[in-house]
Amino acid sequence: MRLTRRSVLRSTAAALAAPAMSALGGSLGAGSLPGKAAAQTRQWKHGLSLFGEPRYPADFKHFDYVNPSAPQGGVVRQIAFGTFDNFNQVVSGVKGSLALGTELFTETLMAAALDEVSTEYGLLAEAVSYPDDRSSVIYRLRANARWHDGQPVTPEDVVFSFDTFKQNSPQLGAYYRHVTKAEKTGEREVTFIFDGPGNRELPQIVGQLPVLPKHWWQGTDKSGRKRDVAATTLEPPLGSGPYRLKDFVAGHTIVYEKVADYWGKDLNLNIGANNFAQIRYEYFRDSTVALEAFKGDQVDWRTENSAKNWATAYDFPAVREKKVVLEEFPIRNYGVMQAFAFNIRRDKFKDPRVRRAFNFAFDFEEMNRTIFFGQYKRISSYFEGTELASSGIPQGKELEILQSMRDKVPADLFSKPYTNPVGGSQQANRNNLREALSAFREAGYEIKNTKLVNVKTGEPFSVEFLAEDPATERYVLFYKPSLQRVGMTVNVRVVDAAQYENRLRQWDFDVITASWGESLSPGNEQRGFWSSQAADQPGSRNLVGIKNPAVDALIERVIFAKDRDELVAAAKALDRVLLWNFYVVPQWAYGKQRSARWDRFGRPATLPKYGLSAFPTIWWWDADKAAKVPQRS
Repeated sequence: MRLTRRSVLRSTAAALAAPAMSALGGSLGAGSLPGKAAAQTRQWKHGLSLFGEPRYPADFKHFDYVNPSAPQGGVVRQIAFGTFDNFNQVVSGVKGSLALGTELFTETLMAAALDEVSTEYGLLAEAVSYPDDRSSVIYRLRANARWHDGQPVTPEDVVFSFDTFKQNSPQLGAYYRHVTKAEKTGEREVTFIFDGPGNRELPQIVGQLPVLPKHWWQGTDKSGRKRDVAATTLEPPLGSGPYRLKDFVAGHTIVYEKVADYWGKDLNLNIGANNFAQIRYEYFRDSTVALEAFKGDQVDWRTENSAKNWATAYDFPAVREKKVVLEEFPIRNYGVMQAFAFNIRRDKFKDPRVRRAFNFAFDFEEMNRTIFFGQYKRISSYFEGTELASSGIPQGKELEILQSMRDKVPADLFSKPYTNPVGGSQQANRNNLREALSAFREAGYEIKNTKLVNVKTGEPFSVEFLAEDPATERYVLFYKPSLQRVGMTVNVRVVDAAQYENRLRQWDFDVITASWGESLSPGNEQRGFWSSQAADQPGSRNLVGIKNPAVDALIERVIFAKDRDELVAAAKALDRVLLWNFYVVPQWAYGKQRSARWDRFGRPATLPKYGLSAFPTIWWWDADKAAKVPQRS
């Protein structure tokens, strides 16, 4: 299951894991709708878990990790990067740059708990039911769910939202492609029909659907123009969530204010959360300017992604005076692959030996020592940091899965563990560069007049690294001399956020730095990451352009795994095949979230296991602390 923007930003939720639900009465075949007999035997649940039953009972008062008496009020100012020109989630990734914070007013049918790996509880929906074969799911909306204009949230809104996202969002269209229909089947009920049984995640996937107000989107704006749900807009959309858009300056600032009469303020999922009166986002072009703004108390919280900054940039008076708190939060809710990603749609990157040569030219150990202060660890899995990461050579169920496609996967993966080249010394680096040149020769390249050229065409090998953050230049420029030593022409191009996004949509790049967050229970989102279908789909996360039958088959094994053991084995097999095709040059990871904050906030005594810092969702404005550290305007 994917790490949704909502789960990361609004609830900082852990991604969801694998199956085993108790039987639900009433069987719905694919394409069928529930009748009276099915309705009589249907069993409704207040939540769904892919690991047995939800932890919290139907009558739970609040999540264990919140302070139900948290003070209300105050303003929190957060950092955003780039720019924005759109509040319409439907066209995110296709048109414009979506503003941060839209999940604060756009709610979903279900919401994840931060202390469970695999569970969602009803938000707009009060109950959910599905048959034993998972061929459909029914959601029953809460009677008191309201839009900010007072109108009820209806099944028509849900159906409209599903149809709209599926038709206009390539990414979500692919994500929902096995959901064939959404239809109103009761006064407050919506039934989603799947194209077949057995897809264990689909009931929860549709629970993540952002619900839009049909009447608002089909209406007109203040000037009388009909709204277009397939276009970008800076008109503040109508929402149903705990916040509404109060004010903004396009590309610079967004202010969300708490809704006083929010319909769900007493809902158990929301007790102890959404405590701030205002949430602001201040936009910055790059991280250097944002850091200076933080030091100047123009923003309250900073997540630090730079090892250099973490080691050197936080020795300023407010830190020494303990007005600014530095803290690291363990990352337990996801794994990650961060890497130099090749665009293999381009001929020069189609040969895996070429891609492997790039890895031999990358001296991570020296880079880590020289510019990262030794803080990082090299990534060696697409599921880095989780039990799903492959290691050694395949065994047991994983080996059985890979044996079934032996002729479609690299032979070496059966007998050799995947390892990244190790540098860090002159001798090791020389050996690695020799391996890189050997791989290039095998792929049809040779050195002529100090330049690496294609033997058949005589074309010199050149590569452009594309980035949107100037900070990227630092480590790419460290990598560049090694690539030049094997005869490449290397360029680094930094463009603004809008141009970068457009070039990615058009697959107009050689190499980028990309990252894929992996939940503790991978599933249907893997199609968007690596499948052949997604390779040419604008806006998809298959940035590399992978079209590999073995990868496609393994994705299906992951999605349709019958139990946790099979899921783990299938994910490890997928991981191993991706690694041995050398689609990326793995970069580095740090197992904690580094953060700095001005000390004017309170938080629960125990933070949720899978919620990182969970800021600002379950934190609050601490008036006593704020009196000692006044907030600058």
